[in-house]
Amino acid sequence: MTTDQHLKILAEISGISEAIGIEFWLRGGWAIDFLLGKITRPHDDIDLVTWIKNRQRLEDELVKAGYEKTFVKEEFRDRQSDFRKENVEISFCYLSRSEDGNLIMNGLPEWIWRPDSLLPQTFILNGISAHVLNPKQLLEEKVVYEQIGRTPRKKDAESKKILHRIIDGKYI
Repeated sequence: MTTDQHLKILAEISGISEAIGIEFWLRGGWAIDFLLGKITRPHDDIDLVTWIKNRQRLEDELVKAGYEKTFVKEEFRDRQSDFRKENVEISFCYLSRSEDGNLIMNGLPEWIWRPDSLLPQTFILNGISAHVLNPKQLLEEKVVYEQIGRTPRKKDAESKKILHRIIDGKYI
C-alpha cells in the first residue's frame, strides 16, 4: 500500500460521504497530516469516525463502491466497521451521545470524548478536503490507549510530540 493509494481511497470516501450527505472526521496519523497540510510519514491504515446513525447507509455505499467489509471482533462490533480496498485497511468508528448528552464512542459510555472533538472546519491535503478530530482529542486517545494497556509504538510517541506542537500553536 502506498501513500497514493491511501489518498485515492480518502478522496473516494470523501466523495461517497458527500454524495450521501454524511460527515466524517479523520483520526490517527492521517488526521495529523491533514492538520499540518503535509504528509509526515507512511500510514498503515485510514481511521475515521462518523455518527452511528450513518452506519448502515455508509456500509451499503462503500460495499457498492467495491470496498470489502472485513471481520471486526465481537466486542468492537457496536462501535466499528472495517473495510479493505486495494490493500488499504479502513476503519470507521461510530459516535453517539450518552444518556447525559456526552459524546462517546458508540457502546462505550465510559469513554467520554471532549465536547469540542469534532472540528467544524475542513482541512485540505493534496486537494482532498476532510474534517479531522481536534488535536486535543487525538492526544487524549493516545493517552487512553496507554492507560488501558496498549503497548506504545514509536509512531505514537512521534504523534504525541507533533500533537503537542500543534496544540501549542507551533505548527498551525
